[in-house]
Amino acid sequence: MKPFLMFPAEFIHTLEIHFGEERTHRLLSALSAEPSLSVRANLAKISTEGLAEHFYDYYDGIVPWCPEGLYLKSRPSFTLDPLFHAGYYYVQEASSMYTGVVLKRAISQLSEGSPFDRFGVSPSSGRPEGSISTEGPGLRLLDLSAAPGGKSTHILSIINPNDLLVSNEVIRSRASILAENIAKWGYPNVVVSNNDPADFIALYDFFDIVLVDAPCSGEGMFRKDPDALKEWSVDNVRLSASRQRRIISDIWQALRSGGYFIYSTCTFNTLENDENVAWIASELGAELIEQRQFLPGEERGEGFFIALLRKNGDYYPSVSSKISDNKKNQIPACASFVSAVEGQFTFASKGDLWRLFPAALAADIKSLESSLKVIRSGVDVALQKGRDMVPEADLALSTVLDKKAFHTVGLSLEDALNFLSRDNLVFGPEVPLGYLLVCFEGAPLGFVKNLGRRSNNLHPVSRRIRMKS
Repeated sequence: MKPFLMFPAEFIHTLEIHFGEERTHRLLSALSAEPSLSVRANLAKISTEGLAEHFYDYYDGIVPWCPEGLYLKSRPSFTLDPLFHAGYYYVQEASSMYTGVVLKRAISQLSEGSPFDRFGVSPSSGRPEGSISTEGPGLRLLDLSAAPGGKSTHILSIINPNDLLVSNEVIRSRASILAENIAKWGYPNVVVSNNDPADFIALYDFFDIVLVDAPCSGEGMFRKDPDALKEWSVDNVRLSASRQRRIISDIWQALRSGGYFIYSTCTFNTLENDENVAWIASELGAELIEQRQFLPGEERGEGFFIALLRKNGDYYPSVSSKISDNKKNQIPACASFVSAVEGQFTFASKGDLWRLFPAALAADIKSLESSLKVIRSGVDVALQKGRDMVPEADLALSTVLDKKAFHTVGLSLEDALNFLSRDNLVFGPEVPLGYLLVCFEGAPLGFVKNLGRRSNNLHPVSRRIRMKS
């Protein structure tokens, strides 16, 4: 075999035992090459074709197992792309997009099945046929280790509006990044939390589907993260496998009987993958539905392992009750900012902040906010200052925004980047005073308050870009 001196000998040996010499050689050759680059469209905001046109000079084909995923030939400057900040797409590794296939299969089996093509993808690129009804509360899902948000945004694009996603991250700084990416994606049926896995023990039998993208030794990311290669050792692999079992044990009781468990890693070894899946099945009680290993050199993507298991026992769908608290059902003046049918959303205030979430999920969200460290739920709509309703930045990025509620101003690329840098824009006399929705190529970016000779930029300081074109 050709020598690959940059890789530890023990790493190569474990690969040869598991995959054989020929596949190992192909894998190591791929790990010595440049990684692929891919993005995934937010179909609520832009079509796959529209995103391909946007990346015309970079576009290099569709990800086979993800109809809204695109390969790019090289890396553009995402920071200087207003559509990136508008949540029109997410930069996500192609192999991990297979999570959507597995999730659709789990939803399909919970709802008595739907047709799939050879990749397990529903004939439409949206939600799978036969999925849970949009009337009343639907499925409850948990993405346990969700930051920075690739899998959670993908989940939100697949599930129904009255399904509820809890997107959790243990590390506080990463949870803030997660909340920002969720806000950009724009869906209201999500709660972002910052909790340890053990905190979910109190939510006994709460979730229908749990996804654990487990912290791992990172073998699949060696060509993207040189530090992962430097830190690799057999002891670290064993430590990762043990830590993964503790995490799974802590979260297991929160998954209802008959529910589905999705386990994934970005590694190759059997300890963290096959053996942990076998342990889940035998020790915790589950049936393995499928598992798949992605290898660079065989698929166009990074190393990724994923398994779908069904927890033993009979499945009983979740039941929610409506909240009768009158305060929670108040209709504030900022309701006019939202495009919605009557009764579709519930508004709630937290101090001076008004937010909304699907009315069918109000009871579940209230329960979660009393049980978890919730840092974001639903969509922030407006901040009430006396009689004035100041529109929140997240509203501009949300799928519930009613554009007709605001005077809209289209910005050039230069002005869009100035806005994202939090520079103050100056408008001509033909532009009315007050709150304006600023857009780039039709994509809402945020709000400014036009005062005439100057304006106040309402883009959050935490999201300010500092790169200049």
